[in-house]
Amino acid sequence: MTDRNSFQSYFGVSRETIARLEAYEALLKKWNSAINLVSPRTISDIWSRHFLDSAQIFSLLPENAKSWADIGSGGGFPGMVVAILAAEKRPDLFVTLVESDRRKAAFLMTAAREMSLKLQVVSDRIEAISPLNADVLSARALAPLADLLAFAERHLAATGVCLFPKGARWREELAEAQKTWSFIMESHKSRTDSEAVILKIEGIERV
Repeated sequence: MTDRNSFQSYFGVSRETIARLEAYEALLKKWNSAINLVSPRTISDIWSRHFLDSAQIFSLLPENAKSWADIGSGGGFPGMVVAILAAEKRPDLFVTLVESDRRKAAFLMTAAREMSLKLQVVSDRIEAISPLNADVLSARALAPLADLLAFAERHLAATGVCLFPKGARWREELAEAQKTWSFIMESHKSRTDSEAVILKIEGIERV
C-alpha cells in the first residue's frame, strides 16, 4: 500500500499537493456509496490503486503539452490526479475531464471547486462534443484500444499523444487495434501492476 509519505517522497510533491489529495480521498469516500465512483474493494487502498496509478501517467506528460483531456473520467482517474499534480508542477496545463454520467460529473465539479483547481468538466458523450484538439488524451478502464483510437482521431491534436493504461491483455488489444489503425507506440511498465503497461501512442491514422 502506498501511503501519503511514500507518495510525497516518490513524486517530490509539496505539502499543499498532498493536502489536495487528502481532500480528494475524503470526497471519494463520502460520495462513493451513493454513486460508485470506485470499486468498494479498492476504497481502502486509494493511494496505490488510484492515486499512484494515475500519477504515473502524469509523469509521461510531454514538456511542450498545453492541454490534457481525460475521457470517461468517472471518479476522476487519471484526470483529477493529473490536475492536482499539474497545479504544482505544470500550472500552464489546461485539463478537461469528460464524463457523460451527470452524477459523476457533479462529483468532479464539486471536487474541483473544493480543491481550488482550474479545470473544465464536460458532461456529455465523448462522440457528441466538439473536437477538443488536446495535446494529451487519456482514458483509464474505458474501452478497448481500437475504440479509444477512434476517440483520439476526433479529439487529439495532430501532434498530440495518447496515454492509455492497459492491463494484462494489452497485447491482444494492440493486435486488434492494428487491424484498423496505424500508429507509433511505446509501452511503459506500470508501477502498480507487473502485468500492466501505459501505452504512449501518436501518429494515429486509419489503415
